[in-house]
Amino acid sequence: MNVALRKPLTLEEFLAWEEGQELRYEFDGFQPVAMTGGTVAHELIGGTLRALLRERLRGKSCRAVGPTLKIEVMDRIRYPDAFVYCTPIQAADTVIRHPVVVFEVLSAGASRTDRIEKLREYQATASIQRYVILEQDSIAATVFARQGADWIAHALTAGDVLRMPEIEVELPITDIYADVPLATQSDDATASGPSGAA
Repeated sequence: MNVALRKPLTLEEFLAWEEGQELRYEFDGFQPVAMTGGTVAHELIGGTLRALLRERLRGKSCRAVGPTLKIEVMDRIRYPDAFVYCTPIQAADTVIRHPVVVFEVLSAGASRTDRIEKLREYQATASIQRYVILEQDSIAATVFARQGADWIAHALTAGDVLRMPEIEVELPITDIYADVPLATQSDDATASGPSGAA
Protein backbone atom coordinates (compact mmCIF):
# COMPACT_ATOMS: atom_id res chain seq x y z
CA MET A 1 0.00 0.00 0.00
CA ASN A 2 1.42 3.38 -0.99
CA VAL A 3 0.44 5.48 2.01
CA ALA A 4 1.92 8.66 0.47
CA LEU A 5 -0.89 8.75 -2.12
CA ARG A 6 -3.73 8.27 0.34
CA LYS A 7 -5.75 10.92 2.10
CA PRO A 8 -4.94 11.33 5.82
CA LEU A 9 -6.10 8.38 7.88
CA THR A 10 -8.17 8.59 11.01
CA LEU A 11 -6.91 6.79 14.11
CA GLU A 12 -9.60 4.14 13.68
CA GLU A 13 -8.67 3.60 10.02
CA PHE A 14 -5.01 3.26 10.93
CA LEU A 15 -5.68 0.68 13.66
CA ALA A 16 -7.84 -1.38 11.30
CA TRP A 17 -5.19 -1.17 8.56
CA GLU A 18 -2.29 -2.05 10.89
CA GLU A 19 -4.00 -5.26 12.05
CA GLY A 20 -3.33 -6.72 8.59
CA GLN A 21 0.35 -5.74 8.46
CA GLU A 22 3.31 -7.97 9.25
CA LEU A 23 5.50 -5.05 10.35
CA ARG A 24 4.86 -2.51 13.11
CA TYR A 25 3.86 1.04 12.26
CA GLU A 26 3.47 4.15 14.36
CA PHE A 27 0.78 6.66 13.42
CA ASP A 28 1.78 10.33 13.34
CA GLY A 29 -1.78 11.62 13.09
CA PHE A 30 -1.63 11.61 9.30
CA GLN A 31 -0.12 8.38 7.98
CA PRO A 32 1.63 5.14 9.03
CA VAL A 33 5.34 5.39 9.81
CA ALA A 34 7.28 2.10 9.52
CA MET A 35 9.29 1.00 12.56
CA THR A 36 12.81 0.25 11.40
CA GLY A 37 15.38 -2.08 12.93
CA GLY A 38 17.72 -0.93 15.68
CA THR A 39 21.29 -1.45 16.85
CA VAL A 40 22.68 -3.92 19.36
CA ALA A 41 23.08 -1.11 21.90
CA HIS A 42 19.47 -0.03 21.41
CA GLU A 43 18.18 -3.56 22.00
CA LEU A 44 20.40 -4.20 25.02
CA ILE A 45 19.43 -0.94 26.73
CA GLY A 46 15.72 -1.55 26.12
CA GLY A 47 15.86 -5.21 27.14
CA THR A 48 17.79 -4.53 30.35
CA LEU A 49 15.50 -1.64 31.25
CA ARG A 50 12.36 -3.76 30.83
CA ALA A 51 13.87 -6.60 32.88
CA LEU A 52 14.84 -4.23 35.71
CA LEU A 53 11.41 -2.61 35.75
CA ARG A 54 9.61 -5.97 35.78
CA GLU A 55 11.76 -7.14 38.68
CA ARG A 56 11.10 -3.97 40.72
CA LEU A 57 7.36 -4.03 39.95
CA ARG A 58 6.80 -7.69 40.84
CA GLY A 59 3.87 -7.96 43.25
CA LYS A 60 2.66 -4.40 42.54
CA SER A 61 -0.27 -3.22 40.45
CA CYS A 62 1.85 -1.61 37.71
CA ARG A 63 3.39 -3.49 34.77
CA ALA A 64 6.33 -2.75 32.46
CA VAL A 65 6.02 -3.65 28.77
CA GLY A 66 7.32 -2.72 25.34
CA PRO A 67 8.24 -2.44 22.56
CA THR A 68 5.55 -4.54 20.87
CA LEU A 69 2.58 -2.93 22.64
CA LYS A 70 1.40 0.47 21.52
CA ILE A 71 0.08 3.52 23.35
CA GLU A 72 -2.42 6.12 22.18
CA VAL A 73 -1.39 9.75 22.67
CA MET A 74 -3.06 12.80 21.07
CA ASP A 75 -4.86 10.57 18.53
CA ARG A 76 -1.50 9.12 17.53
CA ILE A 77 -0.05 5.65 18.01
CA ARG A 78 3.46 5.14 19.39
CA TYR A 79 5.53 2.06 20.25
CA PRO A 80 7.81 3.17 23.11
CA ASP A 81 10.89 1.11 23.87
CA ALA A 82 9.39 0.58 27.33
CA PHE A 83 6.52 1.95 29.36
CA VAL A 84 4.72 1.34 32.63
CA TYR A 85 0.94 1.29 33.05
CA CYS A 86 -1.04 0.87 36.26
CA THR A 87 -4.64 0.43 35.06
CA PRO A 88 -6.43 -2.90 34.47
CA ILE A 89 -6.28 -4.21 30.90
CA GLN A 90 -7.54 -7.26 29.06
CA ALA A 91 -5.18 -10.00 27.85
CA ALA A 92 -6.17 -9.39 24.22
CA ASP A 93 -5.65 -5.60 24.33
CA THR A 94 -3.12 -4.17 21.86
CA VAL A 95 -3.42 -0.46 22.74
CA ILE A 96 -2.68 0.93 26.21
CA ARG A 97 -4.36 4.29 26.72
CA HIS A 98 -3.12 5.32 30.17
CA PRO A 99 0.67 4.85 30.42
CA VAL A 100 2.33 6.40 33.48
CA VAL A 101 6.06 6.36 32.65
CA VAL A 102 7.38 6.20 29.08
CA PHE A 103 10.92 5.43 27.88
CA GLU A 104 12.55 5.98 24.51
CA VAL A 105 16.08 4.92 23.57
CA LEU A 106 17.42 7.49 21.11
CA SER A 107 18.20 6.42 17.56
CA ALA A 108 20.07 8.64 15.11
CA GLY A 109 17.20 8.74 12.64
CA ALA A 110 14.47 9.30 15.23
CA SER A 111 16.14 11.82 17.53
CA ARG A 112 13.96 14.75 16.47
CA THR A 113 10.79 12.67 16.80
CA ASP A 114 11.75 11.49 20.30
CA ARG A 115 12.97 14.87 21.56
CA ILE A 116 10.28 17.11 20.09
CA GLU A 117 7.21 15.38 18.63
CA LYS A 118 6.87 12.60 21.20
CA LEU A 119 7.76 14.99 24.02
CA ARG A 120 4.80 17.18 23.09
CA GLU A 121 2.50 14.18 22.68
CA TYR A 122 3.49 12.67 26.01
CA GLN A 123 3.24 16.02 27.79
CA ALA A 124 -0.31 16.41 26.45
CA THR A 125 -1.30 12.96 27.77
CA ALA A 126 -2.52 13.44 31.35
CA SER A 127 -1.71 9.92 32.56
CA ILE A 128 2.00 10.22 31.66
CA GLN A 129 3.87 11.49 34.69
CA ARG A 130 7.44 10.95 33.46
CA TYR A 131 9.18 10.67 30.09
CA VAL A 132 12.72 9.29 30.03
CA ILE A 133 14.93 9.65 26.95
CA LEU A 134 17.96 7.33 27.12
CA GLU A 135 21.07 8.02 25.08
CA GLN A 136 22.35 5.08 23.06
CA ASP A 137 26.08 5.81 22.90
CA SER A 138 26.74 6.99 26.45
CA ILE A 139 25.38 6.52 29.97
CA ALA A 140 23.01 9.46 30.04
CA ALA A 141 19.31 10.28 30.14
CA THR A 142 17.03 13.30 29.96
CA VAL A 143 14.06 13.02 32.29
CA PHE A 144 10.87 15.07 31.98
CA ALA A 145 8.69 14.95 35.11
CA ARG A 146 5.21 16.41 35.42
CA GLN A 147 4.76 19.05 38.11
CA GLY A 148 1.27 20.48 37.91
CA ALA A 149 0.81 22.00 34.46
CA ASP A 150 4.55 22.05 33.79
CA TRP A 151 7.17 19.47 32.89
CA ILE A 152 10.53 19.83 34.59
CA ALA A 153 13.60 18.46 32.78
CA HIS A 154 16.81 17.21 34.32
CA ALA A 155 19.80 15.24 33.07
CA LEU A 156 21.22 12.02 34.50
CA THR A 157 24.67 10.56 33.93
CA ALA A 158 26.74 7.69 35.34
CA GLY A 159 26.41 7.57 39.12
CA ASP A 160 22.92 9.11 39.16
CA VAL A 161 19.70 7.35 40.16
CA LEU A 162 16.53 7.43 38.07
CA ARG A 163 13.80 8.06 40.64
CA MET A 164 10.19 7.33 39.66
CA PRO A 165 7.99 7.96 42.70
CA GLU A 166 4.80 7.54 40.66
CA ILE A 167 5.59 3.82 40.35
CA GLU A 168 7.73 3.55 43.51
CA VAL A 169 10.85 2.46 41.62
CA GLU A 170 14.44 3.72 41.66
CA LEU A 171 17.09 2.51 39.19
CA PRO A 172 20.79 3.40 39.15
CA ILE A 173 21.30 4.70 35.62
CA THR A 174 24.43 2.56 35.14
CA ASP A 175 22.36 -0.60 35.74
CA ILE A 176 20.35 0.14 32.59
CA TYR A 177 23.58 0.18 30.57
CA ALA A 178 25.21 -2.81 32.32
CA ASP A 179 25.28 -5.05 29.22
CA VAL A 180 26.11 -2.38 26.63
CA PRO A 181 29.68 -2.32 25.23
CA LEU A 182 30.16 1.45 25.33
CA ALA A 183 33.43 3.10 24.30
CA THR A 184 35.33 4.53 27.26
CA GLN A 185 37.30 7.77 27.28
CA SER A 186 40.55 5.80 27.00
CA ASP A 187 39.13 3.97 23.96
CA ASP A 188 38.27 7.33 22.39
CA ALA A 189 41.78 8.67 23.04
CA THR A 190 43.39 5.55 21.55
CA ALA A 191 41.18 5.72 18.47
CA SER A 192 42.07 9.36 17.79
CA GLY A 193 45.81 8.77 18.21
CA PRO A 194 48.36 10.78 20.21
CA SER A 195 47.51 14.31 21.21
CA GLY A 196 48.08 16.73 18.38
CA ALA A 197 47.98 14.05 15.66
CA ALA A 198 46.19 14.96 12.46
